[in-house]
Amino acid sequence: GCVLVVSVIEQLAQWHNSTVKAAVERLCDYIPGKSQIIHHMSIDKEMNADVVCHSLRLCKQDPGQPLCHLYSPPKVSYLCELMHPSSFIFLPLQKSFMGFSSVCAFPLLANLCEKITYVLRNKLPFEDFDGDKFSTFPTLRGYHWRGRDCDDKNTTVYPGRRPDNWDAKGDSNCNGIWGVDPKDGIPYEEKFCKGAGSKGVVLLGDSAGAHFHIPPEWMTVTQMSAKSFANLPVAFSDELDWPQFSEFTGFLNSTIGGWTDSLYLRLRKRNRCNHRDLQNISQNVYFATNIAPYLSFSLARNQLLDNPAIVIYATIGNDVCNGERDTLSHMTTPKEMLSNVVQALRYLDSRLPNGSHVILTGLVDGRFLWDNLHDRYHPLGQLNKDVTYSQLYSFLDCLQVSPCSGWLSPNETLRNLTSERALQLSNVLKEIARSEKFVNFDIFYMDFPLRQTAEEWHKMGGEPWQLIEPVDGFHPSQIAAALGTGITWQKALHEWPQVLGKENPFNDQIEAIFKDQGGH
Repeated sequence: GCVLVVSVIEQLAQWHNSTVKAAVERLCDYIPGKSQIIHHMSIDKEMNADVVCHSLRLCKQDPGQPLCHLYSPPKVSYLCELMHPSSFIFLPLQKSFMGFSSVCAFPLLANLCEKITYVLRNKLPFEDFDGDKFSTFPTLRGYHWRGRDCDDKNTTVYPGRRPDNWDAKGDSNCNGIWGVDPKDGIPYEEKFCKGAGSKGVVLLGDSAGAHFHIPPEWMTVTQMSAKSFANLPVAFSDELDWPQFSEFTGFLNSTIGGWTDSLYLRLRKRNRCNHRDLQNISQNVYFATNIAPYLSFSLARNQLLDNPAIVIYATIGNDVCNGERDTLSHMTTPKEMLSNVVQALRYLDSRLPNGSHVILTGLVDGRFLWDNLHDRYHPLGQLNKDVTYSQLYSFLDCLQVSPCSGWLSPNETLRNLTSERALQLSNVLKEIARSEKFVNFDIFYMDFPLRQTAEEWHKMGGEPWQLIEPVDGFHPSQIAAALGTGITWQKALHEWPQVLGKENPFNDQIEAIFKDQGGH
């Protein structure tokens, strides 16, 4: 974090031909809230971001461990001199960072921090007054992640439930269809949605499913302005995830490039009665263990009262991805994968309404990342042509915070072994879909459509590297997510039409009434 911030400040000073102090003030003016964490800095021209952050003791070299650096190393004697305690010319910055890290120690904030931790751990909305796991607030696991609640004071009103008395008097499932047609006295919900096979979308995923994204304009000084950081509060309160634009549960027009296309939007277009019935239960740190305990807190589905759901189980890389030095020994084994997934499916069978469907998605072949990015310049390196993705991957690996040491490695053998394990785990999922049977849902398997996505993008004139997030060099980009939706949809249409259900013949009438009522 320190290296990132100092890099941006140094480049701002260079691009605007200003002092470091002026660059700091410029950056603080850009950031909403004008958070003055950094001040009184004085950086020598020979001091790159690595040197500054080591001198602050925010970065350190443990005994017997290599010196981690993003940029080319400076003179060793110069670094040692700066790291001497007498040279702490950045003490205000050091104190600011250290103070910020212990903010939860204050008694007045302890309870708030505890609640936020609980919400993030269990993937539940921070603001949910009736406790039905749906919210009227967008971020902090609110309606960006789940269908928007239409009455947060009534626990029996929430997206995805079967209508209460055909919603003659109120909108119990929040799909916007309620009331009685004055022409014949039949409730609109009964007239338009009865027998339509309404169903929701539930994603059980990792950071790719949550749609992790750091805007490149946050660290590209040639494009940087106050407008660049306008989305920073929303981004941080959504954990740097953008589920509202994602492949499976996206529902808003993308503001981070590309376009939005999602399984939810296509199901909604197919059957307007599916409005708001979505849940994105994904997290940036996926522990390769049984996820059933997490589901018991996070999943909002009543087996007796709610509509069936399409559940997508898509942890496309975390079972082989970790930041450990001995990364292979920390990967999920096929035996562990079998046990974990079957336990999760048994739990789903106890919670999902009858007539649901589960789709198991295979792991990605992550060799695509190194092959297409390693020699390209990272956004931090574009100004001075001094940071490639290979350097970024090595820096993160040295710090033991790499998102995937196996694939983001110059060692081709290690990359191949990681893909070999990913294929083994995908085969486990494929066999589960073939052999396991459950009472309340049928189960399907599909490979992660990376190859088809790349081919489709090539036909559109795109380059493979554009399918990868530019800042982290690891996650699928917005373009990849949108293209992947189309490929998944076509496969389902041809091979599993029962999953998608039939098209609702009343969609046009529903939309016409919706517009007549002012869009409410």
